[in-house]
Amino acid sequence: MHDHGRRLDADRRALGGALALVLGFAAVEVVGGIVAGSLALIADAGHMVTDAGALALALAAVWLAGRPASPQRSFGWRRAEVLAALANGAGLVALAIWIFVEAGRRLSDPTAVRAGWVLAIGLAGLAVNVAAVRVLHRAGSGSLNVRAALRHVLADLISSFGVIAAAAVVLATGWERADPLISIGIGVLVLGSSGAVLRESVAILLEATPGGISAEEVGAAMAAHEGVVEVHDLHIWTITSGFPALSAHVLVEAGADCHRIRLDLDGLLRERFGLDHTTLQVEHRPGLVTLAR
Repeated sequence: MHDHGRRLDADRRALGGALALVLGFAAVEVVGGIVAGSLALIADAGHMVTDAGALALALAAVWLAGRPASPQRSFGWRRAEVLAALANGAGLVALAIWIFVEAGRRLSDPTAVRAGWVLAIGLAGLAVNVAAVRVLHRAGSGSLNVRAALRHVLADLISSFGVIAAAAVVLATGWERADPLISIGIGVLVLGSSGAVLRESVAILLEATPGGISAEEVGAAMAAHEGVVEVHDLHIWTITSGFPALSAHVLVEAGADCHRIRLDLDGLLRERFGLDHTTLQVEHRPGLVTLAR
């Protein structure tokens, strides 16, 4: 529990610092993109705006996740982080679709681009994104919520290179279709970065077995323990990032020590599979009944 609190504090500081950096520069890019007439810059500005929203949402989720449990919510609000990650992944998909639509329009009807402005703002945006990535990466969090926010900023970091490349091509050749073409590449990048976040958040919400853990292997290891006859109703799921849980019914020999076997299995699950939150219902196998004479 204390580790969870420390992790949330570290996440809160990292997300707050990154939000300040991204939000401050997002306004600059929005205005710069409109003035320069650059879709690549507007696309990158739109991505930074969604970054700011994603970071704010992630920060709110961290605050909710830190709220104490109650009789109505025995795990508190811990899954707020997963919901924020899902929303951020969906936001990336929506942004990519908008970029594709706008790029198609500009390819058929090119718009004049002030490449000098685009280059200058793109270089500044690159510096801001590098700083934001460093802040989030240093947090070293195992939280899906923070990883989703980091994916937003990483995608924007790479899209800044696209903005710079578009400006350089227009400056060197005057070919203004380079701007929407590179924007399509940015859209593909944004779409790709959403995939892992969406898959993992949906898997947690559907209570799938956590990645890296084989339910079959866990069940076999438990069933192989001395005195265990059968393991059934085995469930392994994730409450929130870094918080896997397990429950199972364990049938043991009629004369076996239930308490000792439960403690042994708790240790096995913790040390071999990293499962600290386990609920085991241990029952004796019915033995032969001898009638008294």
